[in-house]
Amino acid sequence: MRPVSFKCSSRVENDFVTRALYYDRDFAEEITGREIDEVRMSLTRRKACSLIPALMVAGARISAGAAQDDSLPSATFPFENMPVQNSDHAQIRKIIKGKLATGEHIEAHQTTLPPNGSPHPPHHHVHSEMWLVREGTVELTINGNTHRLGAGGVGFVHSNEEHGIKNVGTGPATYYVVAIGPGADS
Repeated sequence: MRPVSFKCSSRVENDFVTRALYYDRDFAEEITGREIDEVRMSLTRRKACSLIPALMVAGARISAGAAQDDSLPSATFPFENMPVQNSDHAQIRKIIKGKLATGEHIEAHQTTLPPNGSPHPPHHHVHSEMWLVREGTVELTINGNTHRLGAGGVGFVHSNEEHGIKNVGTGPATYYVVAIGPGADS
């Protein structure tokens, strides 16, 4: 195959050779008809500034990768290994607390309330919460509205809404709480 000859400015030729080298040095030598030993690239401010978005994306990906390093690992949680905290108004079993790989904070625990028991007065916070009732009957108050839930019932409270829970049954009430969002793991 005969080398292709062309006339152009040295800047255009260097740019062409640089692009050809991106694919293959032999290809660049064949196209230009000369041996390529060095390619000089000029980087203008305009070209350098055009790289900023790519560098920001790369930096964000590196940051996201670093954030995943402190995330909770996959695990199982046998009931008998869950630490128990007893008080005169509730028994709480801590299940999990930490940060998900996607960045959200999470905390989960099981609470057992005696009849007429409540873990604390109504309150609000930044994270959202979900209750999954295992046994008994509870009354969940959300922004002043009360809702009765029995075994299998689920309640959810959006961030910053006032809420409280109380056992309104004649026996113990047990439920799981899953808190997700800022401050859930504090």
